[in-house]
Amino acid sequence: MDQNFTPKQMATRLHVSTTTLRRYETLGLVPDVPRTAGNRRCYTPCHVQAFTALRALKKGFGIPVSYDVMGLLKKGRVEQALWKINLQQHNIQAEKQRLEEIMSLVQKTDFSKYRNVQVTEEMKIGEVAAIAGVNPSAIRHWEKEGLIRSMRNPENGYRAFTSRELKKIIVLSSLRKTVYFIESMKQLLEALETHDLAAIERSFKMALQRLDDQLKNQMNGISEMMKYIDVLQRRDEN
Repeated sequence: MDQNFTPKQMATRLHVSTTTLRRYETLGLVPDVPRTAGNRRCYTPCHVQAFTALRALKKGFGIPVSYDVMGLLKKGRVEQALWKINLQQHNIQAEKQRLEEIMSLVQKTDFSKYRNVQVTEEMKIGEVAAIAGVNPSAIRHWEKEGLIRSMRNPENGYRAFTSRELKKIIVLSSLRKTVYFIESMKQLLEALETHDLAAIERSFKMALQRLDDQLKNQMNGISEMMKYIDVLQRRDEN
């Protein structure tokens, strides 16, 4: 006979509070919990694996994705959940490629062209926005934060950006999804300005290492999720 667990036993097993367990239940992230004759919640091994998978997915994919996936699995929409996970795996691969591409960019001494677009020493905000693939409002925000600097055209007063500032903007636009992997963006940009390649390489290696760690956490989350799917399928077959 399968072992059942009280809320306290389950909370102790997972190192969480009973309040956390109830919150997961209320959010519809785990199978419905049966009640005993005394109207007490009674968890099964299926719930153990559900909670284990949820916590592993949270560590690798974050709360929004893990909650979405667990909600889909509860509804029996396994393939949709798997495709959502697949998209996140694609995204982390794209982040890794973007980091490697930008690392190659900052090491280049010749920056007269970027993706076959001519780079000059006096470009308007619209031009640098188009080259970097970012909205002009983002560039204004970064300038306000002191991450980049512009000069003013004395004839018309418009902002103008040099190739050095464009390179910073490209770094910012490319790393905006992974910026939290960089300990100090300002320090990174200062190293870029002084062409301190050793400091830049350390920052990017740290970012890549953290992506590697996240990937390992994602793979562990997937492993626990697949165990949970197997438990659900065996439960439904009985």
